[in-house]
Amino acid sequence: MKCRHCASELTLPFLDLGSAPPSNAYLTQATLNAPETWYPLRLLTCQSCWLVQTEDHAGREALFTDDYAYFSSFSSSWLAHAKTYVQDMLARFHLGPQSHVVEVAANDGYLLQYVQAAGVPCLGVEPTASTAAAARQKGITIEERFFGVAYAHELVAQGRQADLTAANNVLAHVPDINDFVAGFAVLLKPQGVATFEFPHLLRMVQQCQFDTAYHEHYSYLSLTAVQRIFAANGLTVFDVQQLSTHGGSLRVFAQRTDLGAQPLAPAVAAVLQEELAAGIKTPAFYDQFGLQSTRIVRELLQFLVSAHNQGHRVAAYGAAAKGNTMLNFAGVRPHLLPYVVDKNPAKQNKFMPGSRIPIVDESHLRAHRPSHVLILPWNLKDEVMTQLAYIREWGGQFVTAVPHLEISP
Repeated sequence: MKCRHCASELTLPFLDLGSAPPSNAYLTQATLNAPETWYPLRLLTCQSCWLVQTEDHAGREALFTDDYAYFSSFSSSWLAHAKTYVQDMLARFHLGPQSHVVEVAANDGYLLQYVQAAGVPCLGVEPTASTAAAARQKGITIEERFFGVAYAHELVAQGRQADLTAANNVLAHVPDINDFVAGFAVLLKPQGVATFEFPHLLRMVQQCQFDTAYHEHYSYLSLTAVQRIFAANGLTVFDVQQLSTHGGSLRVFAQRTDLGAQPLAPAVAAVLQEELAAGIKTPAFYDQFGLQSTRIVRELLQFLVSAHNQGHRVAAYGAAAKGNTMLNFAGVRPHLLPYVVDKNPAKQNKFMPGSRIPIVDESHLRAHRPSHVLILPWNLKDEVMTQLAYIREWGGQFVTAVPHLEISP
């Protein structure tokens, strides 16, 4: 396989999780008896541009389907994050009724609802019909398209250039990262600004976040790689912020290389230096990550088997993509984990892909009073523990598996 950015041959392994079905391919009662499609799940590192990437086995149309079940608005902490972002960006870049904001991967309108409420014209680009419909119910203009250079030219021809573009947790999800990034250089007005948020590869390695690997994530991003990819496609990084979201993310600010006028912030050099000091341009940074993933699933399995043998009831919370990676790599099935609770109705009464564990609503916790609740989306640990604090009424405890097994009262 060749690098999806620079076309160099990929020879440095990063992570091998065997095989798994697509992480958001939830099963229904009707499809439960049908075969599932599993794809190899292996990650490699380019030693030319240092982009970590998943081997190509599934196209974007097979992963981002009309019934895509990930809806951003079910996380209160993520909504708060989006609201703060909008307030900060409108103030920093002096945006108002005369401006135009475009969000790529607008999902269910979780972010643009705040742009619209501020009286700023906006457009959402979202390829999945299920989430696009939810955004329209909020009164947001949505176009169901995959983003790239050709579509960006269409928008420009329609007079819909952007003063600000937002692209949260989508840069890792695109198979043709060059076409995707180059589209923003086309769409931006001469002094426009593009922001991108994505999980930081450095934190992924430091905190053993192997379960963030799944087929929808075509790329795993450092600022070192992103700066190079942007420069090759008409964008210049001028600022970066380190965020706590998704276990540690970067928010990168970029402008058109030809006409952008924003000054270069010291934070860019600081993050690049931190990555360099960690060895991000050396093979040694990448070659031990797989060992950490096996340690984590071993700890989880030991806990689940011990709890089962002692007659304890264990439930899980959050039918998240990272949870599917974890459960399938560990080989967990319903005899060890009988159900997963999720507040998203689009996932309830379905089954986790691969493990085929039932997804149920929250009432099951009070009905069954489990001794432990395994929080699969560990990045939302604080939010979930607050939401489910009532399990302590019967002595219930919370469990997370990443970066190591932790039991919290």
